[in-house]
Amino acid sequence: MKIYTKTGDKGETALFGGERVPKDALRIEAYGSVDELNSIIGVIRSLKPHRSIDNTLAKIQHQLFELGADLATPAAYHSPLIPRIKKTHSTSLEKVIDTLEKKLQPLKTFILPGGSVIAAQLHLARTVCRHAERNVVRLSRNEDIGDAVIIYLNRLSDLLFVMARYANVIDKHEEVKWVSGKRKVKS
Repeated sequence: MKIYTKTGDKGETALFGGERVPKDALRIEAYGSVDELNSIIGVIRSLKPHRSIDNTLAKIQHQLFELGADLATPAAYHSPLIPRIKKTHSTSLEKVIDTLEKKLQPLKTFILPGGSVIAAQLHLARTVCRHAERNVVRLSRNEDIGDAVIIYLNRLSDLLFVMARYANVIDKHEEVKWVSGKRKVKS
């Protein structure tokens, strides 16, 4: 099978179900940003994070692939081959968040993205996740996508934040605390 089909050469692509839409349609933007997030998580995994982080990210990558398929499929198109994101996906993320937070000191100040390479990349993934969430919210104002997708992305960005903090603990890196512009920053 060839990778190029030439069917998108005029700026359109097909959704599951066969409908053709412009490549800059809200739905395409939404699942495209989910694909970006999945790619960044792939980069993080290539950096060989701690096994507990890697195992969680591996599961998330599969869920994000399913989420992309979900977003690429209009709600009216029903197929047993297209898995849909459910609230149980978010609940499983919450359990991981709760487990990791028990291993962290409570935050007393805002922190800046950074620390170890893994933590910094997890912060980057968190911001891309927030971008995907905004795209999905925009899509949801125009098309029925259900509630579960937005909740999942919101919970996932929380998990990526907590994982970044946890990665800094594992790598023995101090978090970078935000310092108000009213105080002098030590360099």
